[in-house]
Amino acid sequence: MKYLHSMIRVRDLDATLRFFRDGLGLAETRRREFPQGRYTLVFLAADESPEAEVELTHNWPPADGSAPEDYGSARNFGHLAFRVDDIYATCAHLQAMGVTINRPPRDGHMAFVRSPDLISIELLQKGDALPPAEPWRSMPNSGVW
Repeated sequence: MKYLHSMIRVRDLDATLRFFRDGLGLAETRRREFPQGRYTLVFLAADESPEAEVELTHNWPPADGSAPEDYGSARNFGHLAFRVDDIYATCAHLQAMGVTINRPPRDGHMAFVRSPDLISIELLQKGDALPPAEPWRSMPNSGVW
C-alpha cells in the first residue's frame, strides 16, 4: 500500500492556492478541470515529500445560480501537518500575508494556522525546537484550530 494524498474541498481556489503555494511554499504538481462535473482538482506537494500530495477540490458554483455547498467550519477534518525549516520565519511570513496564527509557536516547535477554507494546518519545526522568542513566546491563542 502507498499513501497518495489528502483531499480538501475549497471555496475560493485562488485564496487557497495563495495560502498553500505562496504562504507555505507548496508547488502545484498538476491540475485537471472537469467541465461536465463542474469541478477543478489541483494537486500540491512539498519539495521534501513530492509523493505525498494535498488535493484541492474546487466545486464550481451551481449552473442554476443556487448557493454553493456550505462546508461548515471544517473541524471534522482534523489537520494537515508540515515540517518547516524555521517555524518563526514561516509564522512571520504567513502573518505578513494576513494569516492569523491561531496557536503561536511559543515553544519553538509547534504552531497552528487555518487555511482560507478553515482547514487546520500544524507547523512543526524541523529538528530540535528553537529557543522561545518574542513575539511568539507571549502571544495568546486565537480562535480555534
